[in-house]
Amino acid sequence: MKIENLMNRKLITLSMDSTLRKAKELFESNTIHHLLITDDDGLLAGVITDRDLYKHLSPTVGTSQETHRDTALMQKKLHQIMARNLITAKTQQSLNEAVVLFYDNHISCLPVVDKNNKPIGIITWRDILKVLALQYKKKLTAR
Repeated sequence: MKIENLMNRKLITLSMDSTLRKAKELFESNTIHHLLITDDDGLLAGVITDRDLYKHLSPTVGTSQETHRDTALMQKKLHQIMARNLITAKTQQSLNEAVVLFYDNHISCLPVVDKNNKPIGIITWRDILKVLALQYKKKLTAR
């Protein structure tokens, strides 16, 4: 099975100069755990996870105890916290190759890029787990 058959093509991206506030809004309004960050040319520049974001936020953000410092922190730019040394995949790579990339690099997502490094999809460890679970269930019902 090829990555192109599993990847999510509905990408939610932000620019490097987007704020933590915008990322927080997107994580909260979508059921996602990864945001792809693009440069001015639309090329992949980084990734931010919901865990990366929440590591940088105060627990009082959005509450009645929110401080001026919390508010200022929400204006921090994504390029300041995003992961830059990315492991990426191509559409024709196999599911097995993807699993090895996840395992060897201790990552939770693989951005799928074209030959110019433009993001065209994403696959997460949850996507792979779903495929394995469905294959297993299918095998059980075939018995």
